[in-house]
Amino acid sequence: MPLSKFICNAKTAVHAKRERRKEARPGELLEAALELFVEKGFAATRAEEVARLAGVSKGTLFLYFSSKEELFKAVVRENISGRFPEWNAEFAAFTGSTPDLLRYCLKVWWERVGATKASGITKLMTSEASNFPELAEFYRHEVIEPGHELIRRILQRGVDRGEFRSMDITCGVYTVMAPMMFLMTWKHSFGPCLGDGSVIDPEAFIAQQVDTLLHGICTSTAPPPPPNEQGQYETLVEMGRDRPRCGRGRHHCSANTEGTQTAKGCAHRTDRPTDTERDRAGRHRCGARPSP
Repeated sequence: MPLSKFICNAKTAVHAKRERRKEARPGELLEAALELFVEKGFAATRAEEVARLAGVSKGTLFLYFSSKEELFKAVVRENISGRFPEWNAEFAAFTGSTPDLLRYCLKVWWERVGATKASGITKLMTSEASNFPELAEFYRHEVIEPGHELIRRILQRGVDRGEFRSMDITCGVYTVMAPMMFLMTWKHSFGPCLGDGSVIDPEAFIAQQVDTLLHGICTSTAPPPPPNEQGQYETLVEMGRDRPRCGRGRHHCSANTEGTQTAKGCAHRTDRPTDTERDRAGRHRCGARPSP
């Protein structure tokens, strides 16, 4: 091969490599920025550190991102907010029950966000939002509001289909979010510092939280909780009010746990009265109105 042709081919290969490197550079910068933001926080991370970790100069970083704030916004869009169209499409295509949809969404959220470095962004914003109001507003608009809306749609779907109780949807959104917020915060705070006895299995934790949520919001077709050692049903807090159970001294009558006749003639039963019975008559079989 003539020397001139060899040199020409070599230059072409170097140029192509540089072009590929140039195209990959934004992704490399975002990956480096995510690692440092999660490790050190936003305020403590310097642009030159991100550039060094990505293998470029600080000037090169600013060719792609005009400031550290814009770099952070790009990290959030790349790892979290940019995925909401995908999640909304999956919600729209889901044909199963709403309890199954809730289980699926929390499981997928953990696999795609919670189990990755991106989950550390939540802890970062929780601790630093008050110091950076512009970033806090950005995060509210890009992550918090779309996340709330997605959960809201799931809960409303369950209510509309008769699978969930009627509820304050706004409060329901926070009820779903709370355990996930805890899991992310734990993972990036106490989790790495404590011994093996404090390790939380994320999949088991999420499964337990979903089970707890569904037993709190499913309709009355769900099986009642088991009685305590005395064969009595404990008072449960459902939909923000005490729901009295027989034999616990919460009725105006004083029925015992054996269902026998009392001095007032109350033939109170010990099994759990259903919502239908309460709603139909507005009172229990003994004639006592339930506590508000």
